[in-house]
Amino acid sequence: MVGGGQLARMTHQAAIALGQTLRVLANGDTEPAAQVSPDIVLGSHTDLNALRRVADGATVLTFDHEHVPTELLEKLVADGVAVAPPPEALVHAQDKLVMRQRLEALGAPVPRYATVASVDDVRMFSETVGGPVVIKTIRGGYDGRGVVITDTADEAAEAVQRYLDDGVPVMVEEKVAMRRELAALVARSPFGQGAAWPVVETVQRDGICVTVLAPAPGLSEALASQASSLALRLAAELGVVGVLAVELFETEAGELVVNELAMRPHNSGHWSMDGCRTSQFEQHLRAVLDYPLGDTAALAEWTVMGNVLGAEQTPEMSMDERVHHLFARMPDAKVHLYGKQERPGRKIGHVNLVGSGDVEALRERAERAAHWLSHAVWTDGWDPHQ
Repeated sequence: MVGGGQLARMTHQAAIALGQTLRVLANGDTEPAAQVSPDIVLGSHTDLNALRRVADGATVLTFDHEHVPTELLEKLVADGVAVAPPPEALVHAQDKLVMRQRLEALGAPVPRYATVASVDDVRMFSETVGGPVVIKTIRGGYDGRGVVITDTADEAAEAVQRYLDDGVPVMVEEKVAMRRELAALVARSPFGQGAAWPVVETVQRDGICVTVLAPAPGLSEALASQASSLALRLAAELGVVGVLAVELFETEAGELVVNELAMRPHNSGHWSMDGCRTSQFEQHLRAVLDYPLGDTAALAEWTVMGNVLGAEQTPEMSMDERVHHLFARMPDAKVHLYGKQERPGRKIGHVNLVGSGDVEALRERAERAAHWLSHAVWTDGWDPHQ
């Protein structure tokens, strides 16, 4: 697996149960996956020699992130390396403009968009859509980085000028009038088998996912089926091997619009580790190894995931003690920590809560647990010593 982050760390955990060894290409030995995997190659994902070393003798090469240059992956394929997903598929998760053009050609619902070569292009587009627009870097953006939401043509022009001055290619899209964000997670094997998890609702703050509700509350059966069918069709059309996350907007008119694609395990699927018969990490391995895919049925009515994000000020209380207190109050909480140093806004772990009945009550507990692990403060003032 190229990349030593938390996705590789959790994929390694799934690999153990399948009798597999996950070799990881990491930048350093303190990265999340490098702390736990016995087979580590240190190097950069932009170094062909490092990529060849991590792929040497491996059954298949897959990814913790999408940032490996396409031309390097094509050289690996020419070397006879099995790359999953293949570079001709992965490019649609690397290049937002290529993705938009291909999805449009496939008849998938996408926002109106345009290429940008000058400030005049974005002004003209703003006039055409007659509303707020979003400026996106074509490559490299994630977790809100490389995305600027603007309300006026002047704001859009200023944002584009800053990028162009730095030589960063950008595109422009209309801002979708949405009710909420959804994610349709699927997997596809080289054999062509596909499997879909329940469609989830994702809650974002400052461009970062903070909460996932599985399945998406109040989502009609028809719209859920449409989202899953769309994701499975895109996986097949694009030639994806492994997990594909299709991030969607549910519009105020009750329609679906594709926002982004990710071709790897995804934050929106972390709930599956405790709330599903087959986690996204096990399924990704099954898919890239061309095993028959696992059952994606939910184990309970609801699963809510809360992301643990680094606080503005790191608490004096150790993470170990915070986990101790959390388990004392919520023995049903399932905690997954990534071995990362805490810093503001950084994803350092997540908490899953599984249950039935009132999903909002479960959500409140999951978000409270995540906040406690981040800040060492209970949002309701609870004191275990009283």
